[in-house]
Order: sequence, then structure tokens, then C-alpha cells
Amino acid sequence: MNVISNRPCALALLAVLSVPMSGSVYAQQAEPPIIVNGAPLPDMAEMAAGPVVEGIITARGGNMMQVTAANGTKTTIAINDATKIKASKGFLGVNSNKLAADSLLNGLPVTIKTLQWSGGLVASQINFRNNDLKTATMIHNGTAQRFDEQAAATQALRGRMGDIDKYNIKSTTNVFFDTGKAVLSEQAKADLCATATAAEGMENALMLVVGYTDSTGSDEINQTLSEKRAGRVINYLQQACGWKPYRMLTPTGMAEADPLASNDTVEGKAQNRRVSVNILVSKGLDGL
Repeated sequence: MNVISNRPCALALLAVLSVPMSGSVYAQQAEPPIIVNGAPLPDMAEMAAGPVVEGIITARGGNMMQVTAANGTKTTIAINDATKIKASKGFLGVNSNKLAADSLLNGLPVTIKTLQWSGGLVASQINFRNNDLKTATMIHNGTAQRFDEQAAATQALRGRMGDIDKYNIKSTTNVFFDTGKAVLSEQAKADLCATATAAEGMENALMLVVGYTDSTGSDEINQTLSEKRAGRVINYLQQACGWKPYRMLTPTGMAEADPLASNDTVEGKAQNRRVSVNILVSKGLDGL
């Protein structure tokens, strides 16, 4: 369903989210770099088994990475040449393989088997899903502006909009999700491609994608879920609907903020479990 929105909260996001950004996206950008001091890792054959760690990669530094669980717990884990990195369709190779090492991007959900050593934990095997890697790669590439074939178009568009911080919201499409889920329904997929088609017909149009949740769950869980929903929408818009990455403003998750309806009812919560796709045109370029 399409809803025209001029909510102050949505407008307030634009000045921040329209600024070109590099690196990873979402709250991960605020994570400090991991600094590691101490002795090199010992032979993994000498280590005892450690816990299985599940979460999202939120920082990388050298041979260390930080994984944040759904409850907000952060765990720092080492990787080395013996670490096995496995996608859902098979092993990518040991960590010395550049493809494998580069696949461990911020924002990637992982399950990690660990071993214990005096310096903490080291990963013996890292598992993730191919679809999650595609989403994390797309977001990483998009926010770092590494779309080589579109570099000229990206630079030209951002150059025109560099000093413009006010937009006209031409329309807002909301797609909805089941409780605790980030899976797109068939109706949502159809609505997203219809929105992309409509935006293609607008000169200088950009998209701003914002994920939300209802009030179920903790703040940390809802923040992560809202970001994951936004990532799934971006993935589908770009891969299935053909929307160009350089025409996408930096996405965000807003957890349970700015609800469409009351969270006191089942119906209201269903309205709040959404991702809003805003079609924007800067006021300075609208009508050009």
C-alpha cells in the first residue's frame, strides 16, 4: 500500500542519511577499530573446544573480528590460516584465500565454532548463508561507492546534490513482515518492483529505505531486526527490481520508533512491522 508521508521524523533523517558515507552501514559504523596486542596464535591442534558464537559481524581489524549477538553481547574472535570459512553452498577455502577473507564483511550474520587459547577465542569454522553474504556485500559496496561501472554516474549525481539537504517526498510504500521475521512476502515483492518502476519515471529520483519493528522484543533485538529488514528490501530492489545502487540513500533501521499505529493491539503491531521505501527528489532538482 502507498502512503504519502511528510512525517517530521522521516524528514529529519534526510539531512543525515543523504551525506555520502564510506565503509559499512548501520550502527556498525560507530564500532571502534579492534586493536590486538600480544603473542601470535598458537597451533589450533593445541587448543580446547570453545563455545559456538552466533551473531552479526560488527567490526574487523587484522586477524580479529567482533561478533554481536541478538542480545547485544559482543565477542572478539581471532581468525587464522587454519580457520575454515563455509558458505551455504560449500567451503570458500582457508583464510589465506582472498575470496574467503574478503567475505567476512560487517553486517554478515555468522555462526562460529571456536577454540580457546590464553588470548581468548579463535574461530575453527565460520558458517554463513549465501543470501546473507549477497546482502552484506551489496550494502558494503554501495556505501563505499565501489560500483565501478557506475562511478561516473554516482559522482555526477552526488556533485549536483552535495549542498542540498531538503527533499520532496513523492511517495512512501510500506511493506510488512511477520513477527520477528525479515522475509518478504509475494505481495511485498510485487509492491517493491512497482515502486521501483514508478521511481524510474521520475527524473532525479532517489530512494530512502527505513526499517521498523513493533514493540515486541528488546531494544537491541529490534534494532538488529529493523536493520535486517531494510537490508532485505534493498537486496530485492537492486537485484530483482533493477534499482541502481547509486540512486539509493544510506538505509537505516529505526526499531520501534515512529509507529504507524498503536502497539497495544495485534492490528497495530502488524502495521508497525514494516519497511518504508520513500521516493525522494531534492527540492532544488524537482521538476528539472
